[in-house]
Amino acid sequence: MRVISTDVVIVGAGPCGLFQVFELGLLGLKAEVIDSIREPGGQCAELYPDKPIYDIPAVLVCTGEELTQLLLQQIKPFNCGMHLGEEVVTVQRQDDDTFLVETSAGKQFNAKAVVIAAGVGSFQPRLLRAKGLEVLSADTIHYRVKNPEQFAGKKLAILGGGDSALDWVIELAGIAEHITLVHRRDEYRAMQVSINRMRELEAAGKVRTMENAKVAEVIGSGERISSIVVQSKESDAVTVDVDELLVFFGLSPKLGPVAEWGLDINRKTINVDTENFETSTPGIYAVGDINFYPGKKKLILCGFHEAALAAFAIKQRVEPGKKVHVQYTTTSPIMHKRLGIDK
Repeated sequence: MRVISTDVVIVGAGPCGLFQVFELGLLGLKAEVIDSIREPGGQCAELYPDKPIYDIPAVLVCTGEELTQLLLQQIKPFNCGMHLGEEVVTVQRQDDDTFLVETSAGKQFNAKAVVIAAGVGSFQPRLLRAKGLEVLSADTIHYRVKNPEQFAGKKLAILGGGDSALDWVIELAGIAEHITLVHRRDEYRAMQVSINRMRELEAAGKVRTMENAKVAEVIGSGERISSIVVQSKESDAVTVDVDELLVFFGLSPKLGPVAEWGLDINRKTINVDTENFETSTPGIYAVGDINFYPGKKKLILCGFHEAALAAFAIKQRVEPGKKVHVQYTTTSPIMHKRLGIDK
């Protein structure tokens, strides 16, 4: 198989990974992006595509999906390679100080630097465990929502007590026939404004809450659910008619193969130098939620800043004999040429 040569391999196609492409491109560096998810956008687009984001500079509000599309539009001039649905399995330093990167699909890359922008690493939703699941098709229970309209006019059961569960209770209450919210406690891990709104929907009869309870059994077969059996700590089991079951128990993050790359790991994050966001291995950098340093804040905004400084450090690594000058996209002819702007 042909080895793909590039300046930088970026592991992760979330917002920080996509913006890393842009910052590298401005400096004339080519990137190849690899992500285990089959669509770009990372967790932002995968789990919360419709959730509003208010803290992107100069963008009053956008959804996770909209932010992803804006970033993809921004990096178009740089023609980066995008390898989705593949996981990086090995990263090996070569004798010439470059890196050989291989994916689960067998693709091989030779890169002068590697940037890890993998969010919380590989992640999976925490699964429901109950009687009756063995006779249901794998995709019958919903652990995410991509098309809210598919739940219109249906009786829903939503499981969980965090922001995601209550966000979807509020979002779907306007189109569902009825919603039953099942939570194993009577205290919620969501924003107070969401809890208040859920209580309003409960008082209006649009939502039924079953607290200190869990789903003991799911009744149905194949792709169809007919009801669930809810077991409360304080009373007998109750059977509830439902058409669709949505589960939001949170995520179980794992570093995955990254943990085997010999980096300085801090629990489930990677320690970096804040001067250049390089890891303990020269030539490997980490930006976004996956890195750690004193004062670290897990914000997209901070990840963008980290990507900019990492790009300058990588440029210096790739061209060690040259000074890297800061140029401005407003006035620089070189930047305009790289961006495809005719001035």
